[in-house]
Amino acid sequence: MLKKKQKYVVAVVGATGAVGNEMVKTLAERNFPVDKLRLFASERSEGKKMEFRDKEISVESLKDNSFGGIDIAIFSAGAERSKIWAPVAAQSGCVVVDNSSQWRMDPEVPLVVPEVNPHDLKWHKGIIANPNCSTIQMVVVLKPIHDAARIKRVVVTTFQSVSGTGQKAIDELLQQTTDLLNFRGVKCNVYPYQIAFNVLPHIDKFLENGYTKEEMKMVNETKKIMGDNSIRVTATTVRVPVFRCHSESLNIETEKKLTANEVRAILSEAPGVVVYDAPDKNIYPIAIDVAGKDETYVGRIREDETIENGINMWIVADNLRKGAALNAVQIAEKLIETA
Repeated sequence: MLKKKQKYVVAVVGATGAVGNEMVKTLAERNFPVDKLRLFASERSEGKKMEFRDKEISVESLKDNSFGGIDIAIFSAGAERSKIWAPVAAQSGCVVVDNSSQWRMDPEVPLVVPEVNPHDLKWHKGIIANPNCSTIQMVVVLKPIHDAARIKRVVVTTFQSVSGTGQKAIDELLQQTTDLLNFRGVKCNVYPYQIAFNVLPHIDKFLENGYTKEEMKMVNETKKIMGDNSIRVTATTVRVPVFRCHSESLNIETEKKLTANEVRAILSEAPGVVVYDAPDKNIYPIAIDVAGKDETYVGRIREDETIENGINMWIVADNLRKGAALNAVQIAEKLIETA
């Protein structure tokens, strides 16, 4: 368990990646009480310099004794590395906040979105899981609606940016776009098909049930975070040629009738949510406006006229911020509050 201190020794594992960079930036922006920051990445990044609060910090590679003296370790290094190193870190006495998929569905590990289920932090055993980016922004919106009217079913279609795959995908979209605009052929290394000027209904591996792993993450993680296995969730996840921010179309069926205005009022009071909804004035969330922002934006709120208690809406959030780095740092902040 985390001991109460004025300042903490913090580590970011996977610091040189797109999300790792955002985590370092977020720690600085939110004035997290860092006494000392240590940065870890793969061997090829060892010695690289990164800036934090006007100081340069050298990136280290991981060793068995790397976590001695560290209070909080925020991981963004992928499931395989997390599987190896998160237990090492936890056994060294620090609390791990892990951004990979490795621990999310482990019944011994809490899966936390601070606006939704901060109480689950109480039973952590050294490792806390940060949910999938597309799940985080959805449950922030679902929770206040569920509290007000109990959600029965959710149908979600996502429109996910390439930064969700990492820096190589960002580079590939940029290169493909440049090549196409200059009448050159494109190369596909990250995705199975061209992503520039295209959409791919395929995120992560396909499973035997015909869904992808990304889709089933949304199904299973939502139930765990919300603490309600009765909520039925079905998802279609789509990769789109956008650099940053995930957008989602939600169809929600509730037990109790809610009007669109009632939903707007509920979400207007919800932590971490911004209602941006005046379609008659072309006001609704779009990715280029939400990029770099911490909140989840909601618009196009309207009643589903095909069922008795249905609501449709459109939500957008920065997948590198709330979908990853910010949520992890917020978890660490909650740990400090309750230490």
